[in-house]
Amino acid sequence: MRGKPAPLVTTVRNLAAAPAAWHNIRIMKLLIIDDDVLIREYVERGLRDDGYTVDGAETGGEGALMARLAPYDAIVLDVQLPDLSGYQVAELLRAEGQTTPILMLTAQTATESLVRGLDAGADDYLTKPFELAELRARLRALLRRGGAQRTENVAIGGLELDRIRHRITIDGGAIRLTPREYRLLEYFMLHPERVVTRTDLLEKVWEIHFDPHSNIVDAHVTRLRQKLRRHPAAPQIATVRGFGFMLTAEPVLEGQPDSR
Repeated sequence: MRGKPAPLVTTVRNLAAAPAAWHNIRIMKLLIIDDDVLIREYVERGLRDDGYTVDGAETGGEGALMARLAPYDAIVLDVQLPDLSGYQVAELLRAEGQTTPILMLTAQTATESLVRGLDAGADDYLTKPFELAELRARLRALLRRGGAQRTENVAIGGLELDRIRHRITIDGGAIRLTPREYRLLEYFMLHPERVVTRTDLLEKVWEIHFDPHSNIVDAHVTRLRQKLRRHPAAPQIATVRGFGFMLTAEPVLEGQPDSR
């Protein structure tokens, strides 16, 4: 009597039959640059527990070199380092064309220090002392925005998004958006001409699992749509009945996705 297949055999067979996209899944790789050994090892352990591959560097020079030699999905960068400062490392990487998201760690709470970090090229910052859970959440948010393949500028139609300066322009003229509207438009522009569901927006923009039947998404989309409609060169946000929304540069005609 033949016994049950071994678990390993079953696993291999299931993988062989899995969709092709499954075979392209890769583990995200992070770089931690911090000369405080205890903090660095604490963060490394926590992120490895989450399934990331993590490398560590003690100095700014070492970290910058590692960032040049390997494609990281995100960098956690301390401001106070024994050689180059975190500001200098960020400026150096950005000057070389590196677009890897940077989460900067700083013990300074002064607004000037935080602004300096963002101006140097950091995408987000976290003040010490911090909770590991918050660092994880901020990294997840950065990784959702594109990882190491992220682009600094995105354009569709006459609409342009500068993701470093958080600036939106239409035919060269700046428009004002709330922080939530900015993140909403950023997500649409990273997925142009594609249907985006309300669940996608709740998870990726709000970062919380709301009730998908909540009208919070529709309310924000409506306000963003109204602002874009003031500019003839801007793309439209179409409502695709029963599915979600689509940012499109094509005119929305009768019988096509509704643009209410």
